[in-house]
Amino acid sequence: MFKKLLGVAAASAASVLVLAGCAGGSTATPTDTSTPTDSETAVAGGLIGVSMPTQSSTRWISDGESIKAEMEAQGFEVDLQFAEDDIPTQVAQLEAMLTKGAKALIIAAIDGTQLTDVLQAAADAGVPVIAYDRLIRDSENVDYYATFDNFKVGVQQATSLLVGMGVYASEESTSADGPNAAGPWNIELVAGSLDDNNAFFFFDGAMSVLQPLIDSGVLVVKSGQTAIEQVATLRWDGAVAQDRMEDILVSSYADGSKVHGVLSPYDGLSRGIIAALVDAGYTADDLPTITGQDAEVLSVKSMLAGEQYSTIFKDTRELAKVASAMAIAILNGTEPEVNDTTTYDNGVKVVPSFLLTPYIVTVDNYQELLIDSGYIAEADLGAWTLFGAYCPRTQMETPMWATCWPPIAATPWFRLPAAWWPLSAFRIWWWSKPPMLC
Repeated sequence: MFKKLLGVAAASAASVLVLAGCAGGSTATPTDTSTPTDSETAVAGGLIGVSMPTQSSTRWISDGESIKAEMEAQGFEVDLQFAEDDIPTQVAQLEAMLTKGAKALIIAAIDGTQLTDVLQAAADAGVPVIAYDRLIRDSENVDYYATFDNFKVGVQQATSLLVGMGVYASEESTSADGPNAAGPWNIELVAGSLDDNNAFFFFDGAMSVLQPLIDSGVLVVKSGQTAIEQVATLRWDGAVAQDRMEDILVSSYADGSKVHGVLSPYDGLSRGIIAALVDAGYTADDLPTITGQDAEVLSVKSMLAGEQYSTIFKDTRELAKVASAMAIAILNGTEPEVNDTTTYDNGVKVVPSFLLTPYIVTVDNYQELLIDSGYIAEADLGAWTLFGAYCPRTQMETPMWATCWPPIAATPWFRLPAAWWPLSAFRIWWWSKPPMLC
């Protein structure tokens, strides 16, 4: 009921395309013309260390590869490392980069408070440090910060939640003016990891929109969990979010009441939340409005399937250009371009920053923002082919023919007739996961 009150035709069209495979609001362009990417490379190459937190999120893989490509195009060698959300590993990788003679470090920190010593080593060696998307705290040795307007991200997430629930009439609304403005509607809140400074900006931005409606009774948080310490998700782990949502459903919704909306700050958490709801008996027809962030392919597929309502698009290609331009400017002895010198206090200093613009994505505008911009290839969404569909229970992709053929999609191989075993084996080989699906 609350999934989508605007753009129903677009969602229906997407559903028709998916079913066909089985058988056989207004947003500006994401191009930020002010992005400072035109600095000339005067330095004669050298090694740049790039440290990303994990490969478990496609977002960070994309970020790392974008920075690598940008710096290599400027004649630099790049040491790109992923720390798999392990702080000692990230510290060791950064130390190794310094030992190899890195001229600059671009760091997306796992825990922005745990890099003080290695950053001091970088400063002692005269190596500049650029914090990438996540602010590094408690150190004076952070030269610049490249990120998005993270408070605005939170505002956008809350706004899209309210539009999807019908409390807001449009993304331009600033008060309850939609068809469901009266309430009361049940929502639950999810936040990111407390060791990530961005989690606070996202949550504060969202609560600046939601809190007045909670106070007025239009929105009700049945679990009673409204403080960020109560709703945080360590390491942005989707399994943790899934477990918490399962607990909430048992403790607060056993009376038969329904969740109408979930504020989720990241697509990976959204998929875990959806899995918990599906396990509890929710279907695409009565799933709550669920937000997200990062425009990950699996979550865009989930949006097209009528499960997740929205995501936030942060064009990491542009962010990679900003961070690369900062590093090159510093190495050239010039001052990088920034557009914020007041917001990001890391506890020791205000870090000069460049903020890029985020965008709300729904089924109404994903084509323009994600496909037409080249951020996601249309073929990767799998809506137009026989090769894939998104399964909310496993949070993975399933071959379309398996989805359409229940005996293969839902039956363990050893219970299939022998003639079907090769198809089941092919399915295991193709997707590298057990044959028990949705």
